[in-house]
Amino acid sequence: MRRRRRIGAYGLCRDGERVLLVRGSAALPFPGVWQVPGGGVEHGEHPRAALQREFVEETGLTVAVTGLRVVLADVIRLAEVDGPVAEHTDRIVYDVVPTGGELRAEADGGTDEVAWIDREGLAGLALMPFTAELLGRPADPLPEGAWPAPEPAGPAPGGAAPPAPPDRYQRFAAYGLATDPAGRILLTRIATGFPGAGRWHLPGGGTDHGEQPVSALLRELVEETGQLGRVTGLLHVSHRHNTAEFGPEGRPLDWHGVRVIYRVEVDAPTEARVTEAAGGSTETARWFSRDEVAELPRTEVVDAALSQL
Repeated sequence: MRRRRRIGAYGLCRDGERVLLVRGSAALPFPGVWQVPGGGVEHGEHPRAALQREFVEETGLTVAVTGLRVVLADVIRLAEVDGPVAEHTDRIVYDVVPTGGELRAEADGGTDEVAWIDREGLAGLALMPFTAELLGRPADPLPEGAWPAPEPAGPAPGGAAPPAPPDRYQRFAAYGLATDPAGRILLTRIATGFPGAGRWHLPGGGTDHGEQPVSALLRELVEETGQLGRVTGLLHVSHRHNTAEFGPEGRPLDWHGVRVIYRVEVDAPTEARVTEAAGGSTETARWFSRDEVAELPRTEVVDAALSQL
């Protein structure tokens, strides 16, 4: 079965006991199913900006982001002309509050209704599994979805997009600000031939198809540093877009990376060492004091994480 990846950004908007939801239209594989407002992150777009854009399109409301709620992933099976596709979506959910606009349904888009739903009303709705999980409701498995025939010619509203042009990539990655009981910080140095070579970086990396971001981070922590950690919090989401990123491919790539940063604690630290096979992006790993980190050549991801402490 073919595989596909996408990144989505969504907003949890509450009014007391009510939550704002939108209903999928006939333009999507799961018409009539409700979810929190939001949708796909475009190439080069910050997830926060994507959320605010989608919110206006789907609800008529402008919103302000007040917090980062959760990041999760799911895989949905879709039937398409060229055969079934397993579509993995990394979903970033923010807490939001309305700041303006007038509530109205989207016209000719991926949703066809918007409503404030109270606790009793949720019981009678079909919910996207990620939304059910977010609201503490039982999540019913989705059947295989199918795009309406004929398929949209171009990006489907809120859904799958045509294949990306050659040498254009969007990547979702999970990183950890890991510390030990003494307060030391665990960093990795980027290997020669990779973007940022020679700079110190947070342990972590790209998630695999079907993998939850927390699971990916803990796997990468072992591979890059030999440490066993536990995730204790969600710190930050950032992105980076470079239209001419040079890496091991040996040619410039239009590269868009979306990065989620978690707080990690290593309760029984050992000497940091790279355990993954040679040829990876990590050259070495080491524990540092906070003062030592300040003197290192660092990536912006490290600085963003430290600013959250």
